[in-house]
Amino acid sequence: MAVIGIDLGGTKIAAALFDHNGRILHKTSTLLQHRQGREVGALITRIIADLVRTAKAEQNPVQAVGVSVPGIYYAKTGEVWAPNISDWNNYPLLTELQTGLQNKNIQVKIDSDRACYILGETWQGIAKGCKDAIFLAVGTGIGAGILVDGKILRGCQDIAGAIGWLALDRPFQSDYKTYGCFEYHAAGDGIARMARAKLAQNTQYQSVLRQKDLQQVDARDVFMAYQARDPLAITVLSECIEFWGMAVANLVSLFNPEMIILGGGVFGPAAQFKEQIRAEAQQWAQPISMKSVKLEISQLGSDAGLYGTGYLALQSLL
Repeated sequence: MAVIGIDLGGTKIAAALFDHNGRILHKTSTLLQHRQGREVGALITRIIADLVRTAKAEQNPVQAVGVSVPGIYYAKTGEVWAPNISDWNNYPLLTELQTGLQNKNIQVKIDSDRACYILGETWQGIAKGCKDAIFLAVGTGIGAGILVDGKILRGCQDIAGAIGWLALDRPFQSDYKTYGCFEYHAAGDGIARMARAKLAQNTQYQSVLRQKDLQQVDARDVFMAYQARDPLAITVLSECIEFWGMAVANLVSLFNPEMIILGGGVFGPAAQFKEQIRAEAQQWAQPISMKSVKLEISQLGSDAGLYGTGYLALQSLL
């Protein structure tokens, strides 16, 4: 028996063929290359068909497919909202994938990427065995996969975990309407945004980042400058540590989890700040909950969502 996992991102699709023990048998990655709307749906259908043929050739037929989307999956309608994919507003992804399958007995299960991150880590990663855990994903945007008593917390409209909108600063700024306060300041794009703002506001600020066109400065540049002990990069990332720590504290106080996993593309390079984030969180969090929670870096890294989709697929067969 085999299942397929499809992890859809803003720029690429990662896909894998899993056996029933969670071992990856085949793995692929395909760039979206500016595809929009139904072009993306058609690409996912094609990738699934290719993996179904691969599994059949190895006499290991596919029985289920799990898919993660970078946004919201509406379980009642089978539709998705993904802001980074043009024309994916209430897009009928479930119906499209089911229609595209030649074998109608193959189960299809879809969920948000943040849900799949925590499912992946509790299935094959650092949070194995946890029933109350949170995956704090910091990449281009920010979200949280929240597991409560072994079940994904979804909310009445399947939007729970959209913590980029955590209110962590004041006064309110109009830009927060688009990004949310937390994401505006401390996501990957937020890191670059804060660095560019400081460079523009203070032309006397000495920084290696001035060697690059201001509008081209990105989070990677800020982390590289930090390694060179650049004062502006140190200031920007110190502020991010405060935001990440406050967010951890709020999650600890609200949910009393066994573990919070820091993941996404930013953790990566920001993994070095884990103990500083913990120290910041300890100042704000409910103290008893904070003492018991484990703060960890994702063990599965960029594959956390992919493993989560494999788990989705296997669970659909139970």
